[in-house]
Amino acid sequence: MAALPAHANSNSSNKSTMAPNCPDVVGGLAKYYLSPSYGIEFSIGFPGNLLVVLGYVFCLPEWQSYNIYLFNLAVSDLIFLCTLPRLSYLYANNQSENSPYACVINRYVLHVNLYSSILFMVWLSMDRFLVIKHPTRNHYLLRRRTAQIVTGLSWLAVNVEVAPMIALMIQDLQRHNMTRCMDFASLEGDISVLGYSLGLTVTGYILPLVGLCVFSHQIAHLLRAQDRALQRRTSPYKRPLRVAVSAAVMFLVLYTPYHVLRNVRIASLQPWAGLPSCTKMYIESMYILSRPLAFLHSVINPVFYFLMGDKFRELLLSNLRKLIRKTERQREQA
Repeated sequence: MAALPAHANSNSSNKSTMAPNCPDVVGGLAKYYLSPSYGIEFSIGFPGNLLVVLGYVFCLPEWQSYNIYLFNLAVSDLIFLCTLPRLSYLYANNQSENSPYACVINRYVLHVNLYSSILFMVWLSMDRFLVIKHPTRNHYLLRRRTAQIVTGLSWLAVNVEVAPMIALMIQDLQRHNMTRCMDFASLEGDISVLGYSLGLTVTGYILPLVGLCVFSHQIAHLLRAQDRALQRRTSPYKRPLRVAVSAAVMFLVLYTPYHVLRNVRIASLQPWAGLPSCTKMYIESMYILSRPLAFLHSVINPVFYFLMGDKFRELLLSNLRKLIRKTERQREQA
């Protein structure tokens, strides 16, 4: 049996399990929805994240704690986006991923990015909250060294969360003679896939989302207290509140359908569910629809880099203007 793309599902190529009157919408979604969606996300997200990474490396002379979180977020998004052209090509041509190594690496990168993104946004919201509470940046959590430690621990935590999935992928590949590359929601292993998915949803998504909401509330509380104390209608710290609230709303809108439908999809495949083939396929179709929506965060994240502070934006735009002028002079001389 040919291997499927890293995001494909077990029923995608098993039409024999479907009822005769059940249309194969999964194949159509893979070719006409997943393929163009991944292509568009790469085309927009890759240049934006690459610009941020290069801007941080070459344009920012002095890094603060939030710069460290943003840089790691951009690197994570950039690595993830590099996997999309391959997937888009495979889906567009109805081809299969024929390398088990590429299968495992692709899914590993996908889920590490998925859960590191929201975790780094939590630390960014925490950083903005502490800056408002400690404008002189004398809090130890606002130190660059502390941010580096928190970043390292975050990467470690995400890898620990994803490690059981890697074991599941290897078991599933071995069970099928290394010839099938299945999506997480279609894996089979020695541990409960549904239990692991629910645990990953709680620890990797729900708890960080609660953290985002808590810091957003605390920022709003501090701003209201400052406005009352200073008796003014505007505050220079309103931007951190907009960033924190926007991040919480973004992850709520983009991640919730994916996590809900992923768990529903896994549950639908359990023997105790007893669902007919058509119902399973429609659930799988909805799950497919939610995946590009969840990955859209890598396209939107660069917006937050420009909202987090004027210094980086001004330095980046200044260097871009210099580069454009230099290029124009070289063309004139030529």
